Amino acid sequence: MIARVAVNGYGVIGKRVADAVLLQPDMELMGIADVATDWRIKAVADRLPVYASTEESATAMRAANLQPRGSLDELLAGSDIVIDTTPKHVAAGNLERYRSAGVKVVFQGGESHSTTGHSFVAQANYASALGREMTRVVSCNTTSIVRVLGAFDDSGLLARARGVLIRRATDPWESHLGGIMNTMVPEPTIPSHQGPDAQTILPGLDLVTIAAKGAHTQTHNHFWTLQLTRAASREEVVDALRVAPRIAFIRMSDGLVALNSTLELMRDLGRPRGDMWEVAVWEDLITVQGDEAFLTYQVYNEAIVVPETIDAIRALLRLAPDAHTSMAITDSTLGIRKEFFASNSPL
Repeated sequence: MIARVAVNGYGVIGKRVADAVLLQPDMELMGIADVATDWRIKAVADRLPVYASTEESATAMRAANLQPRGSLDELLAGSDIVIDTTPKHVAAGNLERYRSAGVKVVFQGGESHSTTGHSFVAQANYASALGREMTRVVSCNTTSIVRVLGAFDDSGLLARARGVLIRRATDPWESHLGGIMNTMVPEPTIPSHQGPDAQTILPGLDLVTIAAKGAHTQTHNHFWTLQLTRAASREEVVDALRVAPRIAFIRMSDGLVALNSTLELMRDLGRPRGDMWEVAVWEDLITVQGDEAFLTYQVYNEAIVVPETIDAIRALLRLAPDAHTSMAITDSTLGIRKEFFASNSPL
């Protein structure tokens, strides 16, 4: 089966999902839908089929010398599944439209767990998404938490976790509209929402998250204190991360000493848009003291959920029987790595 995929919302995540779908051997991108008429749509109008999400946007597109292929309803009629990457809280309002069209739906982390009754990270709960009508790929930060803490949980090492998240203030292309300068803004509640959100996927995790927004626009930084189930060696902790999917090590000894240096590396590696789909853990900062472990890692908020979204398509449509099969295809087509430098690869 070749899945016919529609993307509604061609923003930060939507454009990356659309390009990722184009790389998959078992998927066909039927088109993208949006309400915008500016450079974001004009830049792609000669490359992808563009549809208008509303009647008003269809009129506006024509006035802007754009010729939409049709309406969102027409796009849905020719699709098996829609990936909704519209702005936060907009997607839930589209649900009845999708149900009427008879398509399966993948929402993003801006919507609540209650909207779908199921939240998704491929390595953790792919099986429970098989054949469902809809799911929700959790946010960038929650995805990283499930990947990293899930690795320790799978290894039997994790008793509880306490984390501090320094979040980016806004998306880079919106930085001219506002944001945070010369300050840091704590989130108003403890735990921050990422911890409870991760527990919708791994309910047994004992974790608390504290978060703040910093004066930067690209990537998040996590700091974790882990209570282990027993005294462990540093090598055991490193190995638990090494065998987990979609986690890659970076090292200060390589000059990757700050968030911006990792982003520059992604560009130098030729990544599309400079994207990093992996969680980047500073390997040389991992510290273990008896039954406690300390680590920090980087989350590229614009890209980390893209492979999870591709796997969610396969799960809902039963294109792959298990997480390992789907993730192997996704990771190969996107070029996801365990190490960014061949010389650092384990023997």
